[in-house]
Amino acid sequence: MSWLIWHLPAFLLDWLPYSSVSLKAQIEAIYLLSDVTPNLTGIFGGHIDIIDFSALVLSPVLAIIGARTVRAAGMEYLGASSIDSAALFIGRVTMMMIALMTSVMLYEVFLRYIIEKPTEWANEMTLWFASFVFLMSGFYAMQQRSHIRIFLVYDIAPRWLQRIFDTVSTSLIVMFAFFLVYGSYKQVFINKLYRWELYGSAFNPPIPATLQPMILIVITLVALQAVLNLVADWNKEPEVHTDEPDQEEIEMLKRAVGQD
Repeated sequence: MSWLIWHLPAFLLDWLPYSSVSLKAQIEAIYLLSDVTPNLTGIFGGHIDIIDFSALVLSPVLAIIGARTVRAAGMEYLGASSIDSAALFIGRVTMMMIALMTSVMLYEVFLRYIIEKPTEWANEMTLWFASFVFLMSGFYAMQQRSHIRIFLVYDIAPRWLQRIFDTVSTSLIVMFAFFLVYGSYKQVFINKLYRWELYGSAFNPPIPATLQPMILIVITLVALQAVLNLVADWNKEPEVHTDEPDQEEIEMLKRAVGQD
């Protein structure tokens, strides 16, 4: 997936040709500067080489395999739908991205303060990773019902009223997602993604071109997951939240870290 994101201009140039000659030349120049495999020829007579096309084919295949084979940990909620499995798999990928982001930061600290030769890319790369982690963890948190909620009134309400509260909150999430996507999709997908807007630094990664479309994609997934949560939890018994520590949860935490 990282390869696809970095080489996305090749797909834009070949499959979504630009009507403006100057814009096409600009995107082509950006792509040639960032192309990791400049010596490979395009398999369709354009810019997409065999590695780009292989990444395009393998990415959804590996994502489907990952979503179908992911297993919930002791404290996690798996769910029954494909969206639940996808959210859990994305959560796993996000956890690995945190480890990778930390490695980049440690590498930069070592080079900057020990070798005294800092990189030009570590800061922007960390920012890029952190942004994706923030977005994807929101989708995972929605699937796990982990977002902060205030239960002061909710817990004392009867179950039928709790369902109304859940419906209202889910409706607000869906409305927010709809108007956000509807109001900004042209700005995001045309002005940012299609024109491949860069960050403007020495490393100059395509953070605006990739991050802003990701915001709309993730908020759509969050809204869809909120609806699925509402349906899945509709017939559940009311859950009472207290300030007392959950002994069962404590035991599960101990088992998760391997303690007796």
